Amino acid sequence: MLEDEFSDVLKKAQRGTGITSAVVASQAGVDAAQLSAWIAGDGTPDDAQARAIARVLRLDPGKFADAAANRWHPAPIELPDVRHHPQDPHPSNGYVFFLDGGKRAALIDPAGIPQNLLRILRDGHYHLQYILITHKHPDHCDATADIAAAFPQAQIVMHGADVFAIGELAPKAIRVRDGEELPFGDDVRIRMLHTPGHTDGSTSYLFKSTVFSGDTLFAGSVGGAYGDATTYEDILNSVRSKLFTLPDDTVVMPGHGPPSRIGWEKAHNPFFPG
Repeated sequence: MLEDEFSDVLKKAQRGTGITSAVVASQAGVDAAQLSAWIAGDGTPDDAQARAIARVLRLDPGKFADAAANRWHPAPIELPDVRHHPQDPHPSNGYVFFLDGGKRAALIDPAGIPQNLLRILRDGHYHLQYILITHKHPDHCDATADIAAAFPQAQIVMHGADVFAIGELAPKAIRVRDGEELPFGDDVRIRMLHTPGHTDGSTSYLFKSTVFSGDTLFAGSVGGAYGDATTYEDILNSVRSKLFTLPDDTVVMPGHGPPSRIGWEKAHNPFFPG
């Protein structure tokens, strides 16, 4: 199941562009009451109506129509060196990726019930080298203190614009520098990509051919734009300039929803006209 349904995509595009429902209905030639129902998640437009709305909201008409008809979902992806876990009680994704069977590991977004995360890390016998945080929202970092206390040798990595969210640990964190790399094993590097827009410090992390995109890019959607200094246009530009420049077979592990691939997002994500 995708993180965002058709109504979510519609609302994010409206909020991002600032185009009111009255203007969308008028310019797309659809009934205003019907549009309000679609925004509320009650039904979906037909193909022609979806395409007309997309043109007003600067979305891709064909991809938006596919979203309305629920015609696309990414195929399942499983990777031998990445393990996913739900961040209970949050509806967010956490990940551990590792080398040499776990002798060197990194945790993406420590959040949720700390005991659950500690059990995952200890059951896997992981030697945790990095705690990588994609952004400041609690459903991605509210267990940082507990994980850092249990694994004091692990280095926290977070962008300076968001690092205040981890409180007293902030001075100890490695600051993200866009495009720079963290050593991970003898010949592997983790590339840090500053992808602002969802928050000012939103960051994606590239490990081999997998990118952990946080709430910047979802399968078939993007995160909401909640930055203080950054905008909806920034999140779209982050995806275009930082993520869509990666090889098409790069796996996308998002902060919510199922995994995808860069090529699939180029072909199916309605926020990016082809």
